[in-house]
Amino acid sequence: MRAALIQLTVSDDPAANLAVTQARIAEAAAGGAGFVLTPECSNILSSNRTHQRAVLRQEEDDPTLAALRKQAAGLGIWLLIGSLGVLTQDADGRFANRSLLIGPDGAVAARYDKIHMFDVNVSETEVYRESAAYRPGAQAVVAETPFAKIGMTVCYDVRFPHLYRRLAKAGAQILTVPAAFNHITGAAHWETLLRARAIETGCFVLAPAQTGLHPEAHGPGTRRTYGHSLAIAPWGEVLADAGTAPGVTFVDLDLDQVAKARARVPSLSHDREFDAP
Repeated sequence: MRAALIQLTVSDDPAANLAVTQARIAEAAAGGAGFVLTPECSNILSSNRTHQRAVLRQEEDDPTLAALRKQAAGLGIWLLIGSLGVLTQDADGRFANRSLLIGPDGAVAARYDKIHMFDVNVSETEVYRESAAYRPGAQAVVAETPFAKIGMTVCYDVRFPHLYRRLAKAGAQILTVPAAFNHITGAAHWETLLRARAIETGCFVLAPAQTGLHPEAHGPGTRRTYGHSLAIAPWGEVLADAGTAPGVTFVDLDLDQVAKARARVPSLSHDREFDAP
């Protein structure tokens, strides 16, 4: 299976972002990728909640999703839309940060709402409260495809190894970690965390990322993401690193490596019960 990681620098304009994303998906398919992955927040990155509420839609009405479903069917590819911001019916009005796996028939094969919210003080000037606008999901997801079982996660989830262990034990062979990783924490932790999740589980880890400074017509436009979309092998080797430029990065996956890595160090079968401190 040839996979393609799409690296984007999205703005707060979903229509403009869609045009760029579709061009990259077409490029990926032309390069032979049967599994194409986009980053977290593929439809919008915005610090303005009022603007988000004005342009976001329910999943069934979302124009980005409709267009990408049609494109996936036209190209005959599996497409992981890393995540979309979508409206929900929640009484508190919060959005969902939703990852969607689209099959080559254009249907939604699986959906996952990001469980862990990025509520952190990165520095004195960079404070994030994702939970103020997005409600957390509550369901882990392993999606069945003809080529692999896929454990779906999003960005900040990567700091919670128990989630990935659960996914691997449920059969996942590929873990997806689409992200809009902060440039400060990315430089410090991104590669290390992704390699750790691969090594601990014996899975491939595919992590398409946002990169650069994100323009906002309705906000300060000061958010910067780290880039470096990564593909990691089950033994922990970095197979591909996209650097910091937007574009498409290809990687060929040999799923036999999953079984080989787990046979060498079968730690998934070595859990023991123990008393909490």
